Amino acid sequence: MAKKGILVLEDGSVYEGHCFGAETTAYGEVVFATSMTGYQEMLTDPSFAGQIVVPTYPLIGNYGINDRDCESARIQVSGFVVREYCPTPSHWQSKQTLHDYLLSSGIPALAGVDTRALTRRLRVAGVMMGLLTSDMTTQEALEQLKKLPPYGSIDYVKKVTSARKHAWEPYGDRVLCHIAIVDLGLRYNIARILSRLGALVTVVPCTVSAEEIVDGLNPDGIVLSPGPGNPAILGYMLDTVRKLVLKKPVMGICLGHQLIAMAFGASTFKLKFGHRGSNHPVRDLATNRVYITTQNHGYAVDADTLKGGLEISHINLNDGTVEGLRHRELPLLSIQYHSEGSPGPQDSTYLFQSFIGMVRGNK
Repeated sequence: MAKKGILVLEDGSVYEGHCFGAETTAYGEVVFATSMTGYQEMLTDPSFAGQIVVPTYPLIGNYGINDRDCESARIQVSGFVVREYCPTPSHWQSKQTLHDYLLSSGIPALAGVDTRALTRRLRVAGVMMGLLTSDMTTQEALEQLKKLPPYGSIDYVKKVTSARKHAWEPYGDRVLCHIAIVDLGLRYNIARILSRLGALVTVVPCTVSAEEIVDGLNPDGIVLSPGPGNPAILGYMLDTVRKLVLKKPVMGICLGHQLIAMAFGASTFKLKFGHRGSNHPVRDLATNRVYITTQNHGYAVDADTLKGGLEISHINLNDGTVEGLRHRELPLLSIQYHSEGSPGPQDSTYLFQSFIGMVRGNK
């Protein structure tokens, strides 16, 4: 029999289950994600750094883990909580079980949890900090939770960014332009798509200055990647972003989008339970067309604070929040959602084509 474990939330609620993965203790913000597939991509998505992730789909692990579907070099989540774990996966690409994958990275998980009840609590009360453990009592876990810092006070971007500058492997012989990606928590599929569209891609850490990017690399365009955490504590990035948008065409995705808004003087706010999943409707205000999008963020841009020539280009049809921005004069576009959506709908990959067109036009 698997060892029993608990997930304790900061409001004192407790969810019991049995352990798989590593039998250790994990701490993080507890969030739910509504995608029906793609648990390997979820686990390796840097935007989930510092979080205990709860998939709402009930059966997890049934197609195992393969060599192709990672979105970063390692597992990024702090912990994983599922309704039912499948220990016997069936898929021709599978190389190992989800249990072995988590165990190899020291990541704990719980199965047998009433994830529907847990999701309802997070929707009503909002996301909360939690402790996943098989070694502590409920009271011990609550006492430990009180001593640990809140999610929004930790700079996770510096924890997930690349250690050094590196080139992405090119796709084919066609090179139309050179794109630099500022790695705030890069999902690999962004680099894959840009490369397939004919871009030579260079990835740089978040700590690299605007001068090093513009003068040292001289790219034709710049992408500010998605990433984890609270944008309000990333003030060290704002001067870099301000300089970049005046020098080169820029595309911001998710956290990159929020930093662009902040660089022009806007503010952000924390959503009650965030947008995480692959079924979020977004309207493009230029065409009035609705796209189904993949999203993973807990913060949003405050529309009432936009200034400096920025205007809203996309809105979320569920709650009316800002999902995209454009500038009246500068070659600049940004989106709150994941246009690289892996897994998820591919409706929004046209935005990468639009950006490549903007870059080539600027050349």
